[in-house]
Amino acid sequence: QPVESGGGLVQPGGSLRLSCAVPEGTFTKYDMEWWHQAPGKQREMVASITRTGRTTEYADPVKGRFTISRDLAMSIAYLQMDLLQPDDSGFYYCNARYGQNNCWGRGTQVYVTS
Repeated sequence: QPVESGGGLVQPGGSLRLSCAVPEGTFTKYDMEWWHQAPGKQREMVASITRTGRTTEYADPVKGRFTISRDLAMSIAYLQMDLLQPDDSGFYYCNARYGQNNCWGRGTQVYVTS
């Protein structure tokens, strides 16, 4: 099961880097995704990266502000979040996807407020 970390409290305009650790030996088989669930709303995907790291995709609200990456040696996926806004608040979940199989982490909470 993936394990997320790096959430916290930040002021608008600030930055956070989320990490998602995946058990060694399995990381390279997964496409990795970050999902955001704001209070009272459905979970939505904000970024994804393929197994090789060659292709990334972003949801429109985070384009130019968030960057997804992966460290194959460390078996960790990252989500660098810059220029954070109050609407970015909520839980962030990591999903390790292999075909139709999904393996979700428990999430890490981000709170953007002045």
